[in-house]
Amino acid sequence: MFIHCKLAILILALILDGQVHTGEIIEGHEAVPHSRPYMVLLKQHMQDGKALWCGGFLLNEDFVMTAAHCNARRYTVFLGLHRFHESNGVQHIDVEQAFPHENYNETDNLKNDIMLLKLSSKATFSEKVKPIALADGGDDSLPKSCSISGWGRTNREIKYMSLVLMEANVTLIDDEQCAKENLYCSEGETGPGEGDSGGPLVCEDGKAYGVVSFTLKPESGGPVIHGYTKIPG
Repeated sequence: MFIHCKLAILILALILDGQVHTGEIIEGHEAVPHSRPYMVLLKQHMQDGKALWCGGFLLNEDFVMTAAHCNARRYTVFLGLHRFHESNGVQHIDVEQAFPHENYNETDNLKNDIMLLKLSSKATFSEKVKPIALADGGDDSLPKSCSISGWGRTNREIKYMSLVLMEANVTLIDDEQCAKENLYCSEGETGPGEGDSGGPLVCEDGKAYGVVSFTLKPESGGPVIHGYTKIPG
């Protein structure tokens, strides 16, 4: 199912088409229902029969973007969802093919942690389901005011996903190592954790700049670092 391809070429084609391992939202708040109509809850059907969850976001009627480490035997995407147990208007669509970044390596999942999912049937756009545009990859300036969202855990001590879509504001840091690894980074307790991987980093212009990838606690005892894979331009 995992077909390696030129991910950047696919993304570029989506942009030109005019498309309008960790992760909990810690210290965030509930999003206004359906204020982020591009948000996707991704159900991962694993080889052992278990189900895991990641986030994602809708690029157009055919493609969803997520993190490459959200790999699974097969997938189902939930579109138009806000409250987990409410099904009114929610679309459930299986994934036909998965396209992880060609240079993604599971043994080093901090690099190139990005994947496209081709839906088995087209998403139906509505007030609750709309795509998000991608940021121009040619702009090297660091956006400052950004946000993340997802259904991941809201507290590091609990074991359950959030029943509603949560969101939080994050401020990106100008970090040489992050830039070298083609990442955006933020620091501090506020940020993603388990369950939010694959969701979008959305900045002040309303476009997606990155994909939620990881959270690290430095051995030096410094602040927690959250990493977001830059979307190839």
